[in-house]
Amino acid sequence: MKKLLAIVLSLCYCFLAMAQVGTWRNYLAYHDVQSICKANDNLFVLASNDLYQYNLNDQSITTYDKVNGLSDTQITYIAWSQKAKRLIAVYEDSNIDLIDIDGNIINISALYNKAMTEDKTITGISIDGVYAYLTTSFAIIKVNIQKAEISETYTNNNPEYPKDLIPYKDDYDTYISTVSTLNPGGPAYNRFYESKYINGRLYTTGGFFLPAMPDNAIPGTIQVYDGNNWTLYQEKINEITGYSYVDNCCIDADPNDPEHVFVGGRCGLYEFQNGELVTYYNKDNSMLMSANDRGKQLGNDYVLVLGLKFDSKGNLWLLNSLGSGVSLLEYTTDKQWINHHNVLLTDDNSITVPGLSNMMIDSRGLLWFVNNNWKNPSVFCYDIDNDILLKYDQIVNQDDVKYQSYSVSCITEDKEGNMWVGTDVGPFMIQKSDIGQNKVTFYQVKVPRNDGTNYADYLLNGVNISCIAVDGGNRKWFGTNGAGVFLISADNIVQEENFTTENSNLLYNNVSSISINNITGEVYFLSDNGLCSYQSNAVDPNPDMTKDGINIYPNPVTPDFTGMVTITGLSYDADVKITTANGVIVAEGRSNGGMFNWDCCNKQGKRVASGVYMVITATSDGKKGTVGKVAVIN
Repeated sequence: MKKLLAIVLSLCYCFLAMAQVGTWRNYLAYHDVQSICKANDNLFVLASNDLYQYNLNDQSITTYDKVNGLSDTQITYIAWSQKAKRLIAVYEDSNIDLIDIDGNIINISALYNKAMTEDKTITGISIDGVYAYLTTSFAIIKVNIQKAEISETYTNNNPEYPKDLIPYKDDYDTYISTVSTLNPGGPAYNRFYESKYINGRLYTTGGFFLPAMPDNAIPGTIQVYDGNNWTLYQEKINEITGYSYVDNCCIDADPNDPEHVFVGGRCGLYEFQNGELVTYYNKDNSMLMSANDRGKQLGNDYVLVLGLKFDSKGNLWLLNSLGSGVSLLEYTTDKQWINHHNVLLTDDNSITVPGLSNMMIDSRGLLWFVNNNWKNPSVFCYDIDNDILLKYDQIVNQDDVKYQSYSVSCITEDKEGNMWVGTDVGPFMIQKSDIGQNKVTFYQVKVPRNDGTNYADYLLNGVNISCIAVDGGNRKWFGTNGAGVFLISADNIVQEENFTTENSNLLYNNVSSISINNITGEVYFLSDNGLCSYQSNAVDPNPDMTKDGINIYPNPVTPDFTGMVTITGLSYDADVKITTANGVIVAEGRSNGGMFNWDCCNKQGKRVASGVYMVITATSDGKKGTVGKVAVIN
């Protein structure tokens, strides 16, 4: 063992501070304090419908979420039972948790799981000793906090129906001054809609807008995360501009300056520098046009910029919906406006179609976007260099099956140059060979049933796709409206995961945006209920794959470590072998993008003996390879 430790101490490798594969993380807001309960020397604080605990003696803060034990999201009420020494927390969906000072959590799910037509929403709490009385529209629920059970249900016709319940009085007034000085971390708000991960930062907006739908009036919210800290961009911009500052739904950062950011939404275009507003663009100072509503030209409260994207030169491209004579605009680096309007982007009344959004530029330099409107859902491809616009609004697959779609929500490119389109009837692929053609096939991947027949099913057929992201291993992450998140293999035929709120720490089954840090493999999921992430096992490949670029961690592997050894810096689909010092192979496989994971077990599934193991890598063509070492201590 001493010899082994000496070897370990002599090893010099780069260590990366990265979460273990398969771990979840919540990025929750604790900004808006709603309720405070004193529990002996602790304060339980409900803020932004999330929960944290503050110790009055040592000033420590403990945050609670689904990752560390809570059963659900969106807490609506909390109350402390001094006699039972537990906090009761009730959720928007009528789930119930009991929490003690040490952070132990017990779930009471009977009401949540009960199938019934009546509204189960809990609208108030009363505390009497070890009992909590929960008010609903159909009954009062008596919960024994000490025994962690529902004791009684009193309906209106029950003669024992409690009539003189005193609503729980919290300690908000007493401790709000104390709590207001605390910083539990996280973003300021749980409002998230669109995101982009650019150069080590997650840029997010918190609003959305769909023409012909009721105004959402979601306050303009821009929050940027750099991996350690959150930055909240300037708020209440309406007080400066004189126009509404709501429903911002798209964002992009200048490739030459990460602090230079543009945001679009219902009321025009906003330019920020270092988080502060620089310029507000509307119909009065730009080529942008306000929306037409039933033949009436609206004002600056409706200048619809629902998609934008910087090109590699630093020019900003943006989409202006429902205007007259404008649709696709370019704002150049020298602050010039260029109108690239095209008749294909208009309706029968020569008005720009309503839902132009989701802009991206592919590896060929082509600009893609969609019309996410039920009247004419479409995919557009614009050749910037040759000023050629192509429109695809007939969804017909390779089997000549024609689909009636009411929503085309997104488009993205995979690592092979194919374009993936998300619709309300499932995902489709425009194959690389079709790109640039006047007519394309909306290809549907066929997944074999593997049941002894020759039958296959279309990939995620009928699933309402809201967003798509592609990771470093060319796997596809599909966000949905109502079905959570699907992870599909690089060959498109294996469903590796289906994360939902029921089987994972996903915060909401409606996911509006997915962004990936392809350096670490962290995948971010945005929703109305907040932001969470999953540590995946794929990162961007390193085509050079040199010994100096390979990182192996943790190294050494200590006796208490039970996770995965992670190897990064690999080329795409690299061959990886883990061997003993004398060349016996204990594990082998292929990289996901530029990452490979080893569970410290041999091929028989047993943990390997203490020792130094060789990590031998080779590119998929076998022309280049590296050799490294990892020490395992049991």
